[in-house]
Order: sequence, then structure tokens, then C-alpha cells
Amino acid sequence: MYRSVPVPAATDFIITNARIVPVADASGNRAEPIESGTLTVRDGRITEVTPGAVGTSSLPADIEVIDAGGRWVLPGFIEAHGHLGVHEDGEGWSGDDTNEMTDPNGAGLRALDSIDPTDLGFKDALRGGVTSALIKPGSGNPIGGRTAFLKTWGRIVDEMLVTQDLSVKSALGENPKRVYGEKKVTPSTRMGTVKVIRDAFVEARNYQAERAHAESEGTPFERNLVKETLADVLDGKLAWDQHCHRADDIATAIRLSEEFGYRLVINHGTEGHKIPDFIAAKGIDVILGPLMTSRSKVELRDRTLATAASLAEAGVRIALTTDHPVIPINFLIHEASLAVKEGLDPVVAIEALTINPAAIFGLDDRLGSLAVGRDADIVIWSGDPLDLDSRAETVFVSGRRVFDYDAGSGTAHVADPLGPTLISEP
Repeated sequence: MYRSVPVPAATDFIITNARIVPVADASGNRAEPIESGTLTVRDGRITEVTPGAVGTSSLPADIEVIDAGGRWVLPGFIEAHGHLGVHEDGEGWSGDDTNEMTDPNGAGLRALDSIDPTDLGFKDALRGGVTSALIKPGSGNPIGGRTAFLKTWGRIVDEMLVTQDLSVKSALGENPKRVYGEKKVTPSTRMGTVKVIRDAFVEARNYQAERAHAESEGTPFERNLVKETLADVLDGKLAWDQHCHRADDIATAIRLSEEFGYRLVINHGTEGHKIPDFIAAKGIDVILGPLMTSRSKVELRDRTLATAASLAEAGVRIALTTDHPVIPINFLIHEASLAVKEGLDPVVAIEALTINPAAIFGLDDRLGSLAVGRDADIVIWSGDPLDLDSRAETVFVSGRRVFDYDAGSGTAHVADPLGPTLISEP
């Protein structure tokens, strides 16, 4: 399926003769496609996007020219809720570090410390045109831990990391109720789960007051990783990524956010179509999905592919997710395609994979569009990505050409972040 190639050098290049879909302009406003245009990249950033082809005679000798042959060029997709590297494909229990289910309050945990960049899922991400992902702890705990936003190609997570200062994962509903109920400890009910979260925020508020007092008095203060993380949520430095499926759990999530004043992002939102006007009126963003799952538990029984259209039509800003590895991450585009089939505007569908997740987490000045100044996370598609037979043929991450699909052999060539491995034969 995959064949490794050497680490590519960082080069300046131009993609010309392309149908460019910028998605948004530099101000974040919707941008119309350019039927035949040229895009220039220097030092890993987009420096120019213009209509028309480029004349090669006047170009510097050190710049590569890529003729797209009329193919579609889009920004790399963003997986807004996944478990790449923390729940590794094909590794069983040894590769599953998604949930530390020994304490209901895992606010001191960091997804960053469990991510294995050699997980096959990172190659699958490139195959699907996904160039970055917000990687989250799981949903077994009421409070799961701090998330990490990574590019999907690299050697070690520290080099792939965009930021780990975006959000904290939390869960309502069946998962924490089941996990701790089976242990005969709190929480074993929905109200128990909420109490764990409320207690944690009350303690974090007390911690803030004690810390401020110590600073004003110039006296020593004992740090607490759990409470510091939650204090950052209360201070607005981190968003609250709330796993919830049922409509009543969504309402509970909003109730909690209003009680403590933090910024809420609904994750999954399976029954969001039941209360779209309520969510829209509250101004809450929804990371929706996965949409292609079976109804594997009670709170998924009303799952429908039409939820995306319902939320978008009500005015809710949505992003789409595979919840990888629940759905393979390279199928992210198909989540969008199937949502379009059930009424979602195709333009909104692409925005839900690009500018929307970037804007939800304040990264739209770097990612989610082909505007000047953005990271050169760029994908050349064989055609309209929403068409089932279209493929991501060439993928750039931060300006490096890291993926190519060879239609003749059906082989994907992925740049090996560690370079070629030479083995001496005996």
C-alpha cells in the first residue's frame, strides 16, 4: 500500500494550471474558487495566489514549477477530533493509550505524552488529504486531559506540534457512567459525572484564589497540574471539548459552561438535529461525527447523516470528524460527501474540514485556507474531493512534498520522516 521515499528537502515551488479552492481569504471571509490559477510557496508559507498560468521564462532558477494539469488544489484537511498515535492502528492493547481510567479527573494528563508518530494512521491521514489533527484523550473519564494539535507528518511529536494550548477533553453520557459504574465508584450516573466536573471547577476556582493570594503576599505556592489546567480553562486560555451525544447531554454541557463561564465546543453532537436552534442561539460550535458508525450504543440510536445539514442551516458552525480510529482518518472526506448527500451545502462541507476547525480553535491565521501567509499545507486532488472517485494525489505539509499517489501502480509514496534505513547484509 505504502512505499517509503527519502525525506524531501524544503523547497520553494509554484503550482500552476490548477483549479484553486482557497476556501477563505486572509480575513477569513469565504473565497470563490479560481478556475485556472497559480499558487506560490516560499519558506513553507503561501506567498501568492493569482488567476492565470505562470510564465516560466521569468521565474528564478531555484523554484520548482508543478503543472497541476487542471486538477483541484485545496488546503489540507483538519481532523478536529481524533486519536492518532494515542490509539494506534493494529496494535491492540499495547498501542491504546487513549484513556487513563484510574481517576475520573484526568485534567493533569496530556495527549502529547502518548502519541507515537510511527502509527500507521499518520500515513492514512496523508492518503486522505489530512495534514493536521487535534489529538485528544479518550472519553472514559469525565475529564480526560489536555489535547495536542499536530501536523500529520514528522519524526517526533515535538517537531510536529503546532500547539498543546487549545483545549481539554471532557465526557458526559454513557462512557464515564459505564467505566466507573462497573467499578462501583463515582460516577455511576449522569448526575455523578456532572458532580465530578463541578467539583473539579470549584476546586480550580479556589486554587486560583489561593494562588493569587500567595502571589500578592510573595509567599511560596504549591503547584497542582490538575488544578492549573482547569484554571486555564476558567481563564479562557483553553476551550472545553465536551464529548456528548444525546440532546439532554448537550443541554447539560451548555448548562455547565454557563455556570463556570468557560468556552464550550460540543464534540460528536449526535442528537444535535433535535435542538439546532438552541445550540445556534447559544453560539456553540459543534465538531460533528463520526457519521458513518453503526448504532453501537443507546445514545447513538438516533444518529443520522442529516444532522450536519440541520445544524448548518440553523447557523451553527460545524466541523466534521472521523474520531479516528473509529472511522479511518482517510475517510474524513467521505463523512463530508455523505453529509452533502443528506442536504449539507457542498461549500459548507469543505469548510467543515478546513477553515471551520481552524477558526474554532483560533488557528485560522495559519491553517484552513490557501490565503497568503498560511502554512503550505496543500493537497492536489485528481478532481472534486467530494466525488467518490477523486483522490489526494500530492500532499505538502509545511511546504514539504510528503505524499504522492501513483495511479499506475496503485502505490502511495510517503516520505519517511526518519530517512532511509540502511541495513548491512551478513
